[in-house]
Amino acid sequence: MKDAPRDISRTFLSIVLLALLLGGSLWVFRPFILPTVWATMIVVATWPWLKWLEKRFRGRRGPAVAVMTSGLLLVLLVPLGLMVFGVISNAEEITKWVQSLATWQMPPAPAFLDKVPMVGDKLGAAWAAAVAGGPGYVTGRLSPYVSEAVHWLITSAGSVGMMAVEFLITVVVASLLYSGGEGAAKGLVRFADRLMGSRGAAIIKLSGQAIRGVALGVVVSAFVQAAASGIGLWVADIPYPLALTLFCFVLCIAQLGPIFVLLPATVWIFYDRGAAWGTGMLVWTIFCGMINNFVQPMLIKRGADLPFVLIFAGVIGGLLAFGVVGIFVGPVLLAVVYTLLGYWIEEAPAA
Repeated sequence: MKDAPRDISRTFLSIVLLALLLGGSLWVFRPFILPTVWATMIVVATWPWLKWLEKRFRGRRGPAVAVMTSGLLLVLLVPLGLMVFGVISNAEEITKWVQSLATWQMPPAPAFLDKVPMVGDKLGAAWAAAVAGGPGYVTGRLSPYVSEAVHWLITSAGSVGMMAVEFLITVVVASLLYSGGEGAAKGLVRFADRLMGSRGAAIIKLSGQAIRGVALGVVVSAFVQAAASGIGLWVADIPYPLALTLFCFVLCIAQLGPIFVLLPATVWIFYDRGAAWGTGMLVWTIFCGMINNFVQPMLIKRGADLPFVLIFAGVIGGLLAFGVVGIFVGPVLLAVVYTLLGYWIEEAPAA
């Protein structure tokens, strides 16, 4: 009995030391946590593509990893290059447009504006005040907000640079996981078996299915939304439809939707083409914005055999809780908890 206090003290100090070691390790690894999570999601979702390429290269892993890594880099470089090329090629036109804003005169209000329910009178009065203000009235009122936006862009430049660094780290980690994915998967399965018993391997497999299902739903639904948005922009003869369609695709991947592109285009069509074209574009904008609500859950359900409500709650809740990466993390967490609860209920003794 004399050794009991000593053993309790040693156990307590061992736990404290282990917690400090784990906390210090996580603190050091903190800048790499988000890129590692992203790399894991990407590798798990695209692993079948890697195996397909490996077969085409006669079982050689190196060329397949090089192709997959190059594809990830192109995801960053191609949109960035198109954006830079678009700005450079239209620099003169952009300069003239900015200079013309100083003398821009607000056109007369459309006839339907006063008939808009609830807010029509206020909109008409504000529009009339803008017309009466003469050239430069609107730009003068917007100049404080423009200066704030420029200040925000300047202060956010560091964040954009950090995002680029994180993306490059994600690509490096993904290439390492592509090269030794089998070993990492075996180690993860052994850890799960050690932690959860014989059901650990099934949990890891279910997590992989959830990640692939979410990836399938997010990418395919984003492609469908962007394609539908591009068709609408092309039919309406909006300038630069290809660049705007690519921007819609990026917004849809980020779960923001194409509304930030289609709504300004709809407003421009109302003023330039009239109410008929504007109403048609407005209906198409609503349709494109709602596609994601039906296509994405259906595709995720096909990729992972989980309840629809669980998938929907995981995608939406994960997005709100963790940001864009939560689209993948949320369904995986709910799937693991749901499965563990099912195992626990099944193993309960009979009453």
